[in-house]
Amino acid sequence: MLNHQYFVKSVYSLDQLPEKKLPEVVLCGRSNVGKSSFINSIFNKKNLAKTSATPGKTRSINYYSVDDVFYVVDLPGYGFAKTSLEERKKWQFLIDKFLKKSEQLEFAFHLIDCRHDPTELDIKMNNLFKEINLPYIFILNKVDKIKKAERRTYFYKFCKIFPESILEENTIFYSSLTEEGRKEIRALLYQSFYKNS
Repeated sequence: MLNHQYFVKSVYSLDQLPEKKLPEVVLCGRSNVGKSSFINSIFNKKNLAKTSATPGKTRSINYYSVDDVFYVVDLPGYGFAKTSLEERKKWQFLIDKFLKKSEQLEFAFHLIDCRHDPTELDIKMNNLFKEINLPYIFILNKVDKIKKAERRTYFYKFCKIFPESILEENTIFYSSLTEEGRKEIRALLYQSFYKNS
């Protein structure tokens, strides 16, 4: 379980979705939030998802199969300023349409860089989850970049914006470098997709 993962395909329009239907976990966040590193860390594979020093590289919906039991679906990062407004609108339209149309969605991992306050775009994404009744888990990523004493302050401010946040229930501090939070994420995936199989 959670042993075999592989890249399935990149999707640039909704008529390119994989023919095989499986439950889906979506990953979303700003374009430099570290989604590819998160995928590689969770499954302990260096190159499962391609990482880049250039934010905004992921311009497609990328599908990864896990044991042929469920898909991890990496959505295009939002908010990268160096892309054109037209390009950003195109990505946002694709993301919105996908989230509203897909019938296989189970829940979302919403990655937020815990070195910075959530942005207006993070709030908009969260509102979309609520609008379509999609459960979500906040991943407060790159926690290795802040001091332990700063976590409490950050989480206090975070809860002012997202009052539904409960640490270690629907909100997890994560580091792809130290693997903090990895055990909790893997346990969540196991509970969601394998426990009753």
